[in-house]
Amino acid sequence: MKFELFVAARYLRAKRRQAVIGVITAISVIGVAVGVAALIIALAITNGMSRDLRERLLSSTAHVSLMRIQSDGIRNWRALTDKLRKLPHVTAAAPGLYEPVLISRGALSGGAEIKGIVPSEERTVSDLLSRITQGSAAPLSNPDPSTPATDEANRPTPPIVVGYDLADSLNAKVGDTVMVTSPQGELTPYGLVPKYQRFRITGIFHSGFYQYDSSFAFVRLTDAQRLFDEPDLVSIISFKVDDLYHADRIGKEIEAAAGPGFETTNWMEQNRELFRALKLEQIVTFIVIGLIVCVAALNILIALTMMVMEKTKDIAVLMSIGVKPEQVRRIFLMQGFLISLIGTIIGLVLGYALSWAGGHYRFIHLSADIYSIDYLPFAPRIRDGIVVALVSLGVSLLATLYPSSSAARVLPAEALRYE
Repeated sequence: MKFELFVAARYLRAKRRQAVIGVITAISVIGVAVGVAALIIALAITNGMSRDLRERLLSSTAHVSLMRIQSDGIRNWRALTDKLRKLPHVTAAAPGLYEPVLISRGALSGGAEIKGIVPSEERTVSDLLSRITQGSAAPLSNPDPSTPATDEANRPTPPIVVGYDLADSLNAKVGDTVMVTSPQGELTPYGLVPKYQRFRITGIFHSGFYQYDSSFAFVRLTDAQRLFDEPDLVSIISFKVDDLYHADRIGKEIEAAAGPGFETTNWMEQNRELFRALKLEQIVTFIVIGLIVCVAALNILIALTMMVMEKTKDIAVLMSIGVKPEQVRRIFLMQGFLISLIGTIIGLVLGYALSWAGGHYRFIHLSADIYSIDYLPFAPRIRDGIVVALVSLGVSLLATLYPSSSAARVLPAEALRYE
């Protein structure tokens, strides 16, 4: 093989009478490099999107959620939470009361999902309260003053923590007062009258995940129960588990321990369509951008075919001095392999360098309301580089089969007849 590799390398370095072959060879190398780099970058982006969405979802929401079937909520939630918290594989549990509301400030308003929480327990299942960028969530931990219901006018304004985009849509900042209106109102002789309560913004969180930043707000559990007229009741118990990818099985165990009338959902069920779409996007991206490598392989086919036509006399001389057809075939196979190898190495270096720069400096920003995250993430993986390199080299070698076989079929007597 040393002989075949030496001749193939000499053919690549040597000056040719037909400069167009050298140009096509250079284009082939560039084409392979661009195709490989584009594939590495595209796969890094899809991996980054999947990774960041998964991490943000898992850090901002519970792994498993327990709800009551066909009921207003969970009434014996204290004892039930303490019981389920001790189950195997459960690392944390927290009660919560979810309800849709309308939050308004002056003429500005927006729909939101408000959650009544016990802050010390909520922090064990969600990181949203740890991502306060303005103000503080500490007032949520202060106990609710036991002011009689008949003295509502003198009751202090309860605290609320809202998402960054929700606060921006309301043009609100820390210290401002907002009006929270619940659709679950009071029945009066004039019909159903919505209940409302003023809250003071004490903190603004920014998770970077638009779904939460634009529609989530936290209040104390007792304030939520008063607003929704749900005394000592929660709508959900959230859990963190020690094995993310077995959340469905652990959820079934929690459901069985809770007894009849309960059901669970998990993060995989809630986001199955999202991650399925991301996986499909990755496959389609690989196929579409992989066509660039196929085009580069066609250039290799053309370059080697023209090389065989130019080197017919040289091939005949080599055969006349004892070089076997199999060795001639390997010479051109090695030449095509060198072209694809050089292009693949350049493409891998370029692709990983650009992916690292994009992930480190985050210089490509996105619209969070469309893509759910506010920057373009990159997550290059070594195994993707191995797969891309093998595909690139494999496709390129397939392109060398015809010209190398043509070179091996050259007849020395015919090629040298008129020399």
